[in-house]
Amino acid sequence: MQIVTSTEALSDLCNRLSSHPYITIDTEFLRENTFWPELCLVQIASDDESAIIDPLADGMDLAPLFQLLQNEDVLKVFHAGRQDLEIFHHLSGSVPMPIFDTQVAAMVCGFGESVGYDTLVTKITGKGIDKSSRFTDWSRRPLTERQLKYAEADVTHLRKVYKYLRKQLEKSGRSHWLTSEMAILESPETYFIPPENAWKRIKARSNKPRFFAILQAIAAWREEQAHYQDIPRSRILRDEALLEIASNPPKDAEKLSHVRGIGKKFAEGKMGAGLLAAIRKGQELPDDQCPSVPQKTPPPKGLGPLMDLLKVLLKSRCEEAGVAQKLICNSQDLEKIAADSNADIPALKGWRYEVFGQHALALKEGKIAFTAENNRIRIIDLS
Repeated sequence: MQIVTSTEALSDLCNRLSSHPYITIDTEFLRENTFWPELCLVQIASDDESAIIDPLADGMDLAPLFQLLQNEDVLKVFHAGRQDLEIFHHLSGSVPMPIFDTQVAAMVCGFGESVGYDTLVTKITGKGIDKSSRFTDWSRRPLTERQLKYAEADVTHLRKVYKYLRKQLEKSGRSHWLTSEMAILESPETYFIPPENAWKRIKARSNKPRFFAILQAIAAWREEQAHYQDIPRSRILRDEALLEIASNPPKDAEKLSHVRGIGKKFAEGKMGAGLLAAIRKGQELPDDQCPSVPQKTPPPKGLGPLMDLLKVLLKSRCEEAGVAQKLICNSQDLEKIAADSNADIPALKGWRYEVFGQHALALKEGKIAFTAENNRIRIIDLS
């Protein structure tokens, strides 16, 4: 087992890996006590070798790794890699590219929605994975041989998973189906939420613009504090406290200290002053600049049954095509299709249109129908 604990050894490893058409990558990290994930291990493999990189080793500089991750001649293979990619984007300022995510590829190849890595490895290789080290504290040193083997297995099995899925995609002519999904994962915007948009993460039931103006201001303040202090948002204030403040904004430190989860020390200190300033900012925002959330309204009369038919059609088409419904269309987009045949949604464009969109429009136009036959749905062409 190759353990890389120096920048020189890392540079040598990355030079070797840069000559390969693809590499598999995984990370181990902790996030319980920080805003940004704390990178503890990087596992990496090519067809010829595998290695475990220790970012916590004294004097370790990850620059050679970041250079490799930006090498466009080397495909980077992850499984459900969004969090791994977020880590690399935060540490290096760039998103690795090009990438191949085996979880997304598995959905295209008919393995179901958001298939887990263990399940995928077992189905493709016939081998099980040792799960005993899953909840390890990866920041502790030294790591045991068992922990290191567990970590290494994530990228060695991933080689076989990638090769199998790549072959299936090429055989079915679906390689281009991944393009739009990978573009989302390769976009830096995926991994950074501007503080002024942080309020959109919070579920609120109000429909008052002033409520959202205050929520926007105090959520932005919390986001900036969490960034600066590198602690989880909830360590600053929980969502419930933000919602209470936006509903009943306190005017001074004394009133602020009465909010659940905020003590007198917080309210009367620097943090309390900053929060009160954010509250005032939300209160003073001009009416025409207050954010709002479109209120969901019941579908027009008659669309409910049509949406039910579209759901049946979606399930039938996805089963026939061997692709996860999640990649094609969600309930909100089904409602848009039912209401507007020209809706600007992915299901009515590209390969999704071929799989489902064109059939959905044909159903709306009365050109197709379906019936049950031998415990299956059969589509009937009426045109």
